[in-house]
Order: sequence, then C-alpha cells, then structure tokens
Amino acid sequence: MSQVVFDPAKVMDVDYTKRTEYHAELEAMRVSRRLLKEVAFTPSLPERGYNGRTLHVDVGTLAVTEKPVTPQMKDLFVGGRGFGLWHLWNAVTPRTRWNDPENEIVISPGPVCGITQYAGTGKSLVVTLSPETEIPIDSNVGGYFGPLLKFSGFDALELQGKSEKELILFIDGQKGILRLEEAPVGPVDSHVLAEVLTALYAENDADRVNVSVVSSGAAAGHSLIGMLNFSWFDTRRGCIRLKQAGRGGIGTVFRDKGIKALVCRGPRVRGDLNRPADLETLAKVGIKYHREIRENDPHQCMMRRNGTAHIVEIMDAYDLLPTHNFQYGSHPDTHRIASTYWQQRCTQVTADGCWYGCSMACAKGADGLVLKTGPYKGHTVTVDGPEYENAAGLGSNCGVFDPDWLLELNFYCDTYGICTITWGTLCAFVMECYQRGILNEERTGGLKMTWGNAEADLEMMHQLARGEGFGRIAGQGVHRMKKIFAERGWGDPRLLDDIGMENKGLEYSQYMSKESLAQQGGYALTNKGPQHDEAWLIFMDMVNKQIPTFEDKAEALYYFPLFRTWFGLAGFCKLPWNDVVPADNARQPEAHKVPEHVQNYVDLFTATTGWKITKEELLVQSARVYNFQRVFNIRMGKGLREHDRAPYRSMGPVTREEYESRAERYDRQIVEEMGLDPSGMSLEEKMAAHRRWREERYRKLTDAVYLRRGWTPNGVPTLERLKELGLDALPEVVDVVRQHL
Repeated sequence: MSQVVFDPAKVMDVDYTKRTEYHAELEAMRVSRRLLKEVAFTPSLPERGYNGRTLHVDVGTLAVTEKPVTPQMKDLFVGGRGFGLWHLWNAVTPRTRWNDPENEIVISPGPVCGITQYAGTGKSLVVTLSPETEIPIDSNVGGYFGPLLKFSGFDALELQGKSEKELILFIDGQKGILRLEEAPVGPVDSHVLAEVLTALYAENDADRVNVSVVSSGAAAGHSLIGMLNFSWFDTRRGCIRLKQAGRGGIGTVFRDKGIKALVCRGPRVRGDLNRPADLETLAKVGIKYHREIRENDPHQCMMRRNGTAHIVEIMDAYDLLPTHNFQYGSHPDTHRIASTYWQQRCTQVTADGCWYGCSMACAKGADGLVLKTGPYKGHTVTVDGPEYENAAGLGSNCGVFDPDWLLELNFYCDTYGICTITWGTLCAFVMECYQRGILNEERTGGLKMTWGNAEADLEMMHQLARGEGFGRIAGQGVHRMKKIFAERGWGDPRLLDDIGMENKGLEYSQYMSKESLAQQGGYALTNKGPQHDEAWLIFMDMVNKQIPTFEDKAEALYYFPLFRTWFGLAGFCKLPWNDVVPADNARQPEAHKVPEHVQNYVDLFTATTGWKITKEELLVQSARVYNFQRVFNIRMGKGLREHDRAPYRSMGPVTREEYESRAERYDRQIVEEMGLDPSGMSLEEKMAAHRRWREERYRKLTDAVYLRRGWTPNGVPTLERLKELGLDALPEVVDVVRQHL
C-alpha cells in the first residue's frame, strides 16, 4: 500500500469548472432549456422554526399548490420525517405502488433544521414509497437543499405525478419565483450535473453558496436502488460536494417521475433566519458544545480528522467488521482501509461540515483521485468519504482492501445515484454466490465476481449505469436476486434466504450482528428495514454487557429507536449526540444515553419553537411518528411479525466455513448457553443446535420488544397505545389497526 502523503495544494485542485467539457455542457444547457411554467410565490422566513406552509408540485400536470401546515400536523408529527409520512399517507392508497403517479417524494427539513449555532443541524428527511420494500422509506440527508428550502418559505416539498419530459424544478427563494423547465440534453451524473446547475442558477460566483441541487444519476433509472444527492458548494475547494439520501430506492422514484433535478436558491444564510423563540439559549448551548468538540474530539473519536471511518479498525478488533458477505468479522488486511490511512489520504486543511456552523466537520473529502475506469476515466475527482459504511460495505464486505479501488467504487456509486450501503451488501451477496457456484462467468456474462475483484465490481456498476448485462440484475437488489436465482435453478432457495442479507426488501447496513442479539433486533425489528440509524446496540450488548436480559434488550430497543427517530423530526444529525461527549460522561447516570446532550436537544428544541418540552415528551413526540409509521406499513401490506423475520446469516453461522472459523467460540456456547456436550456431536449437529438456540432467542426477543412497545404479539400497535399517543384522533389510523386485531 502506498504511504504517500498527499499535498493539499495539489490534490484540492479538482474544480470541475476548469474542464473544457464543463463549459460546453453549461453553455448547451443555458441556451436549450425551455420554460414550461412559472409561478410567483411570496418568500418568507420561518417563525419559531415553522413557515406554516408546504409546497406541492405535480410534475405531470404542472400544478403548483401551497398547503397549510395545521396545528394538528405540528402537534402529532413535529416536522421532517413526521411531515413526510403524513403527506405520503394522504397521497396514496393501500393499492399504490412505488411507480404510480400518486406516490410522492417529500422533502422536509424539520423545525430546528437550519440553525447555525449547533453542530449537525442541516439535515432534512426524504420520504417515499420504496421500490425495494414497497412501504414508506425515510432517509436523513445533509447538504444545503433542506435548509435553503425552509428559508425560501416552505416546511416541506411534495413531489407527485409523472412527467413525460425530463424536468428541472427551480425554486428561487430570493426572487419568489418557481419555474418548471424542460431539462435540456446534458449530463445526468451528479458530480457534473450539480456543478453545471449550480453555475446555471446562481446569479454570480458569490451566489453559488446559496444554491443547492438535488439529483440522481444514470444507474438510478435502471435499478431499484437509486439514491439522491444533495449538494453544497465548498468554497475552499471551489467545487460542489454531495450528501446522499441513500436507502430504499428514493432516486429510482425521482427518475421514474421524470425529474432530472431540483434546484433551490435561497437567501444568504445568517444565524437568525430560523427566527427562534430564544436565540440567546441557542447560542449558549452551541458555544458549550463547540468547546466540547474542540477539547474532547482529539481524545475521543477524532471525527474532525477521520470522519466516521475511525471505527473501521475498532469493528475489526471486536470481530464486528462485515467481511465476505457478513461471513466473518475481521480480516488481516483491514489496516489498509483503516483510519490511519484515511488521516493522510483525506485533506485536513479545510472545514468539512455539510452545513454552516457544524464544527464536527466529519464530511471528509479524499481529493485528487484519478479514476481508472468508466466514462470518467482519467478525471481527477474528490470523493466524499469514505464514511464507515462505505469502507465496510464497498471494502471489507466485498474483500476490497485497496483504498484507491474503494474510493473509485465510492465515487461511482455517488455520481451514478446508487446507495453505497445497498451496493456493498448486494455485491457481497453476488460474490458469495459466485464463491459457492450459484453464479459463474456464463451466468454473469463474463464477470469474475471473486472476492476483492474491484474491477469486476466496477464493471457490474458501469453495466447498471448503461442499463445492460448482469449489472441490471444486480440493480434489482438482494431480495429480488434471490428469487431470480431460485427461479432459474441456480441455487438452493433456503441457502439463498440464509445468506441474502435483507429484511423487508432492504439490504443490511454494515455491522456484524451474529453475536449481538440486541443488534439483530435493531436491524430487523424496524419500520423501514435494517438500517443502523434506528438502533446501534452492538457495543452495549456484546462488548460492554450492559443489557443482559431480554427485558433489558427490549428496553434498549424501545428507547433508542425513538430517540434516534426524533433527530429526523427536528432536523438534526445523529453524530453530535454520541460521537463527541462531555469529558465526565462516563460518570453520569445512564451514560450510554449521553444525558447532557439529551438535555441539549430539549433546550435547542424549546429555544427554537417556544414549546417547553421535557426529555420524556421528546420520546412521546417520536413514539407518535414511530407507531404511525408502523400502522402505515400495515396499511401497505407489511408491518406484521412475519415481516420482521431476520436472515439466519445475521444470527449465526450458515456454513461449515463460518462455524470452523470460530469453532472454539461456538463449541463453548453449546456448553455454557445450551447445556449440551459438543464432544459427541458432528459439525452438522452442532450447527443445527446453534440454529435452534439462536432462532429461539430471536423469537423471545421479538416477544419482549413488542410487549415493551405496546404492540400485539403480531406486531400491531394496540388501540390503547394509539390512545396514549393521541393517534386515536386520526380515525383512518384506528381503522387500519382494528382490521388486524
């Protein structure tokens, strides 16, 4: 592995606007765009975090409507993910599919989103019916679009309908003009399109920081796993950067609706644009936390230096780093993609926050990557990341330990509009199928999908972007690949189910959960599918042994999904909660909850909105939305116990190789946990004993979690629980529940 120390003065010279082809694309788009409709609106700033109105755009009919945000919406759903789910509920029926015109994409920033006094407050939530899961999916995303939309006058943007022509929607929050334009022929991939559109819609160079673009890429239109990129202009690098709304195929819905891009031009950002109830308290809480980051981060997670990739080596050390499709938890080559490498590979001389005022600055940029494959071969680019999930998913889970290949995979996922977490898990599944003879070169069209073959991995991705070959099959995701392979007689359906790491149709994110029962629940006992933003309990459960009983685990799987849900209601990033903590946090009661930061969030919400909430009321706010989403899933045909089933690979060893790699551990568990003598047992008998024991533990956990959440044994919120939360005020919600009691 190269140990070259990169020269920031050289590697940051990646401004795409210096390329000849960029200027040609910009000029072509400038002269060929065609106005379809223009609507005037009155720009406004929020009052105590809310504008009181939603913008609804039907891209099929070009109808533009403003809708009020009612007191009931704020009381029951708060904002962000809550508003998105409520708007979507009212837009669809139980028969609506993801590619029907009535499906919506809703972007909502939340009442606290956009404040500049505290780290991680630029987040907005994107909600739609997922092509992968066929139920609501939500994704928490940074970048500037959500805050700029809010400061232009809207608490949410609803996109509905389907256009026969490719559209660009431009919201000018400075002039109060909304334009629907026929998108001219030009770039589709996000790293180019966002540069071009930023320049096209900014009034001048200084105005580029006030413009944000939402786009997807070529692969999103040929797959079910498309994602959205939200841009911001990096003034130090002189180029756009991207943050992703990744999970569940949101970008696929975007492209299916005929939308090429959304562009918002907002007012110049200031610290008082949210017009909070108590700006002094916001400033006071923010100053305290900025000091914590400055003083404690160098001794804790080093987020400002490493970003989230700092935990690669930690996961490896505890046998939790997904390797070769979650078969194993560590690898001898992990050091090649660990934080010691990224410290010298990622540029360290620039602030890397994806919203103003975020001193955590974890959005690391690996500058100066020269691409070796694909349509941009030879281009020098910046790669945003890799974040931990990308290093683990695109890297160790697929056996790719060359950091430059990992970065190239990361780059093309981003610009093509592919969810990196999803791609890492589905590619690892493909590689294991190749390993076991389920796939071969004939079946993959010549792709040698062996562990670590990054060139074949990239070629599969390039095929998907072109809409051809085996890449198009891969782009259907693990759930549908399992069915395709079984229908073609390529493998045993039970083995495919065991090793296909998906739940509800969504691919697993990148943590090994075999030895953490709580994390198994944190993935599969979810509303949207296995995504770590609901509950990350591995350390509490497996390493620190803080939640030993089923009841303890159930309590954790009650509290943490609700607490994390709240970030997506208000407009926060999760990372500042527990990736930098007070120096005395370990000595506090319930240190795992970081109580001082919980109080910070209570104070920030109260100071913004004027609502005097407590930490207990914070959980109630989340519980309303969480239970509403569960009922929404049931309405759409999922959301019951059968849909919370986990693949066995997430619970225990599926194959002989897996068992033998940790035979001492597994044999000890037979003695200590099952009370059996393994000495007279065959390997197959040992594996069968483990499966019975592990599946029974998951069943007991499910019972305990449902009971704690106030759900029936079939996973349905009870009428009593709905009443406790005030959701009985919505008769249509009660009707869905009554049908399943």
